[in-house]
Amino acid sequence: MVELTFFLGLQVKQKNDGIFISQDKYVAKILKKYGFTEVKNASTPIETQKPLLKDEDGKELDVYMYRYLKGHPKLGLWYAKDYPFDLVAYTNIDYAGASLDRKSTIRGCQYLRCRLISWKCKKLTVVVNSITKA
Repeated sequence: MVELTFFLGLQVKQKNDGIFISQDKYVAKILKKYGFTEVKNASTPIETQKPLLKDEDGKELDVYMYRYLKGHPKLGLWYAKDYPFDLVAYTNIDYAGASLDRKSTIRGCQYLRCRLISWKCKKLTVVVNSITKA
């Protein structure tokens, strides 16, 4: 049987004690596509002094994230062989939590073997009258 090395765009490195999954080639492709192969590295994925406010200009590209990815191309998830293979999901919704328009926000995250694999946070487009009917 052939060893799995790629699956759905993910790089898979199998070892005796576990599996390492990363997206090195995808990151390199994106950096090249947007011209970030020669930029300076960033130590964090977001500017630490930048306030989290709505951007009225609608800026579409966060160059800081690309600089972070350039400086950390070998990041991935390690799944040890002897650790339980549990999938855990959490979700939450607030009731009219946005102070300006009273719209609710739904959020959730999924963990596989205690590693975050997916998350979402979305402000609803309508005002919710009841969270049980949302």
